[in-house]
Amino acid sequence: MSGPIHNILVITSWSFNDALIQTYTLPYLLLIKKNLSSQSKIFLYTQSQYTPKTNIDVYQQQKEELKKQNIFIIENKYKPFGFLALFSYVVVFFRLWHFCISNKITVLHTWCTPAGGMGYLLARVTNIKLILDSFEPHALPMVETNTWSQNSFAFKLLSWLEKKQLQGASEVICTTEGMIENSKQKYGVIKKRYFIKPACVDLNHFSVQKIKNPLLIKEFNLENKITCVYAGKFGGLYLKHETFDFFKCAYDYWGEKFRILLLTSHTDKEIQSYLESAGLPNHILIKKFVPFKEVAEYMGLADFAICPTRPGKSRKYCTPIKTGEYWAMSLPVVITKDISTDSDIIKRYGIGSVLEELNAEAYLNAVKSIDEILTNGTRMDIFHKIRPIAEKYRNFDIADQIYQTLYGNTDINAADNY
Repeated sequence: MSGPIHNILVITSWSFNDALIQTYTLPYLLLIKKNLSSQSKIFLYTQSQYTPKTNIDVYQQQKEELKKQNIFIIENKYKPFGFLALFSYVVVFFRLWHFCISNKITVLHTWCTPAGGMGYLLARVTNIKLILDSFEPHALPMVETNTWSQNSFAFKLLSWLEKKQLQGASEVICTTEGMIENSKQKYGVIKKRYFIKPACVDLNHFSVQKIKNPLLIKEFNLENKITCVYAGKFGGLYLKHETFDFFKCAYDYWGEKFRILLLTSHTDKEIQSYLESAGLPNHILIKKFVPFKEVAEYMGLADFAICPTRPGKSRKYCTPIKTGEYWAMSLPVVITKDISTDSDIIKRYGIGSVLEELNAEAYLNAVKSIDEILTNGTRMDIFHKIRPIAEKYRNFDIADQIYQTLYGNTDINAADNY
């Protein structure tokens, strides 16, 4: 694409090998890049953490491939919140300030509010246009998960930065429509326009071809089994013991037909403690930690999925990536209440079950609802019912249209908000 050269600094608070970079950032950068001139550059700032030795070569190769498309990775060592992190934050700020000037950055594009805070400060001193992507609450969820207290310095600082970045942004991309009204009420800020971009999914990767791989079905002895998949972590925003209590209810209902498939990085010891606490036997569990490119193949082994997001006021304004991936693989989903628009969609279309409470009665009702869905339709019947939901609500075309609007215009001006 010809036109003016624009260099974009994309700021995140995640490690390059984190799923949030691999599935939630890089695909969008490729959509942005196609709207820029061939000489324009995108610089992706990440906070590196531990990378398994077995993956170093893979990630290095990926970085080299991105370079060929003028997408460059900047890595800084991650530090958990505290005095050392604050000092590091100041150092990073001055480094990025210098970086913006020396590389003629024309747009600051930030992902989520922690990174948006840095973007706001840089935009203030450089007058570079600031775009907030995936704008959703972060300070409040930290309180809801008891990570921070509402009187803590960390909560107050991030809450202040959330308001300031919203005030200073030229463009705002929210994850849910409800976040627009929430922003008006919570921050007292009304923007000229907002964009809505949920957590989109690569529908070519999560496809019908990856459902019920016969070799993997045989390998894990899943013939004639009812398998529930969960892809993700436990703790923080996601329920731990409640999830395994649900599994216990499912096991009591289906007996030896029931299997659990966990795609997680948790250790065997951690998972074993959850099984023992719930009174579940080891033999019904399959635990794998696989690269993202293999996730769809393993998800396709399941008959239904669970998204055990911890309920909370902030969860209405945040969209889980995994729900869209489950839908793309045509899996009925068990989900907690008031999660983004996902809970309402599942209830409206009858494509799973919403846990209104976290107790034995609610778990049993959910299991029975899933059993009814699985009993009343073949795997392909269910595919044709659920797959269109992913195509409608999680299609990358949604994001593509937004980035065309923001970057398709070759006249990307400096910020006018300050």
